[in-house]
Order: sequence, then structure tokens, then C-alpha cells
Amino acid sequence: MVEQDFILTSYNNAIDSGKVKWSSPSNIALVKYWGKREHQIPENPSISFTLSNCKTVTEVTFTKKESDSYSFEVYFEGEKNEVFKPKIQTFFERIEVYVPFIKDYHFKIETSNTFPHSSGIASSASGMSALALCFMSVEEKLTEIMMSKDYFNKKASFLARLGSGSACRSIEGELVVWGQNKSTESSDLYGIKFDGEVHPNFKNYQDTILLVDKGEKQVSSTVGHQLMYGHPFATQRFKQAHENLANLKAILASGDQKAFINIIESEALTLHAMMMTSMPYFILMKPNTLQIINKIWNYRNENDSNVCFTLDAGANVHVLYPEIEKESVLEFIKNELVAYCQNGHFITDHVGNGAELIKK
Repeated sequence: MVEQDFILTSYNNAIDSGKVKWSSPSNIALVKYWGKREHQIPENPSISFTLSNCKTVTEVTFTKKESDSYSFEVYFEGEKNEVFKPKIQTFFERIEVYVPFIKDYHFKIETSNTFPHSSGIASSASGMSALALCFMSVEEKLTEIMMSKDYFNKKASFLARLGSGSACRSIEGELVVWGQNKSTESSDLYGIKFDGEVHPNFKNYQDTILLVDKGEKQVSSTVGHQLMYGHPFATQRFKQAHENLANLKAILASGDQKAFINIIESEALTLHAMMMTSMPYFILMKPNTLQIINKIWNYRNENDSNVCFTLDAGANVHVLYPEIEKESVLEFIKNELVAYCQNGHFITDHVGNGAELIKK
């Protein structure tokens, strides 16, 4: 599909009001996206596990109005929130051509997370995807047409991308690819369910998120992406991502867990290497992040385990491991890694199936 396929040309704006509600999960990239072109187009492809427990729940109430302008209010965790409004305003401006009804209605947006906001668990991914899905449900009401699931999901992913790039990977599960590449079915415009074979070794993969630092990041992901312009290693990094995605496709089919570990951990460290070698340079890892990584390496070597780590653009550590090792790895986490978490907090999660409609 191309952009023109998502432009809504007619709808029934005589509908006075309504309410929709979605939950949408976060996701954790295995091959990382870092660097983007205009209109939220990625510089390199990425692939992610969709999570299950880490999600945003968003309810949108829409009411008919007269003025030809954007009108909305945002509530986060039950309290009115002005901080999110500029980002949502930008989102409205980007998506208006595709959902022109947004100027016909006032929107009350009520949202909450099951995890700490702005702490490196991709809250923008779950948040913007949940909002995009709500707008798709509004569109479905206003057009009074039952859309195909494929079209609904692709347009939701397309809209979510315009709010936050990685949000386009949160609509579906279990593995989602975003960014044009030669290895998989793909698009720069929206996320697509991974089309490759997945060995039983990688089914129901576990992700325990160690909350090293629950505070705001000192450098936002938006700023970090911009620093890839003129980065001395950008071209090689983008090439590496294509190669790693191709290799990972073969690994997911074969079930080779050791090869999986090598790519996943290398991708995580490369992401942070790009941050540390940009200009200006910055470090989002904390001392406890490094302590955890070394503990994981030691445990893996001593126990012939298939546990590994990955990182998003933050200090927190995603501990990935096969379901068969769940009991032993959780014991290791509680005995040796919790001490490095802020207030001992961690989240147990696993690969999920994507967003869920709560109220149509």
C-alpha cells in the first residue's frame, strides 16, 4: 500500500459523539532503528518482539464541534496533562490529511501505562499506537464501513508511525518488521508481521525488564535520531542493520540460540555506541546497567544458559530468555540482579499478540 491508500475522502460528520478504547503494547527491537529521514521514514530496517504486559490503555471520547481547529484535552493516569499536548498537536498536524475528521470533533484522551513513562520502555510506542488505533475505530464509526483487518492494522500502523516511529511495530505480534529491506516483506510506511519461519525455541520468549532508572532520559530519542545526520559511522551502521536482519531471519528459522544472542547483544551495544560517538555525544547507560550486563554474561557462561540482554534508548535492561529457562532465570534475577534495579523494581513480560480493542 502507498500513502494515498490511507487518505479518507468521505465520512459521516453528522454523528454527534462516541467513545472508543484500545490497549496497545510496547515492543522491544531486536535489530534497532536509529536514525530517520523526513516524515518518520527509518534509515534502516528493524524487527521487534511485541510485548504483552507493558502496554498503554487509551480511551478517546469524541464530541461534535463547530470551529475548524484542533480541539483536545489529555488525561494521564487520571490527571489532566499539559506536557503531552505539544506532541499530540504535532501528531494531529501530521495525520490530518489521512483522518480529516479530527477538526470536526473535540477529543478527550484518557490514557494510562502499566509501566513507568519515559524510562526506556518505549512508552511513546505503546502510547501513540493506542491513540492511532482509537482514531481508526473513530474512522470506522464515521464511515460506517467494516474495514478489512489488514487495512485497519496497516493504516493504524501508518498513523502510529507519524506519532512515534517505533509505534508502528506495536499494532500486531509476535515479531514485526519495519523498514524496507531485501530479506523480508516490508515497508517504510508501516510495520508488517514477520513473514519468516520461527523455530519453537523462539516461541513465547520471555522478557524481564530491569528498571535501573525510572526517571526521564537526559536526551530524548527524537534528539538522538537527529544526531545520526553526519554521524561518522552512520552509513556502516545502516548497512550492518540490513545484514543483521537477514542473518536473524535465518537464525529464527533454525532455532540457533547462540547465534541469536550474538546478534541481539551486538545490536544493543551498537545502538549505544552510536550515541556515544555522535556529536554531541551522550551516554544513557548507568553504572548498574553495566553491572547487570556483566552478571548476565557470567551466569550464561557458568550455566550454559541462553539468557541474553538487549537495551532500548535508556538505562533499563531487557533480559531475554526462552520459556524453558523461565524458573531458573527468574531465580537468578531475584538473587543477583534486583539489587541493581531502582527500588528493586522489575517487570516480567513475554512476547504478545499485539493490540486489543476494549470498547468499540
